[in-house]
Amino acid sequence: MGKKVLIIDDSFFMREFIKGALEEAGWEIVGTAGSGDDGIEKALDLAPDLITLDNVLPDMLGVDIARILKKEEGVSSRIIMISALGQDGIIEECIANGVEDYIVKPFSEESLLERVGNLFKAV
Repeated sequence: MGKKVLIIDDSFFMREFIKGALEEAGWEIVGTAGSGDDGIEKALDLAPDLITLDNVLPDMLGVDIARILKKEEGVSSRIIMISALGQDGIIEECIANGVEDYIVKPFSEESLLERVGNLFKAV
């Protein structure tokens, strides 16, 4: 597959879990970030094909990061939100701001790979 991925999550365990699952499936992890500011900077610098994004970070919400990135010229990264918050209103707000899929924690490697694969099937 070889697509480039940026993982933004404040949990080291979650970053490593996502990284391991995606690398095993042939994705290239080009960066990880534990905060919103770092994540935005890396997204702009690395131009990943996919961003996995936690919705609750120490410095900002993932939905705000998605909103910022979707307004940037030349940012075409697809975004999957991964969060423990699964309320319909939150999911709808994320989708309205450029998030293409929303995975509620906890989830399995198989579920992650299926959702990521589905996102890129039509591309």
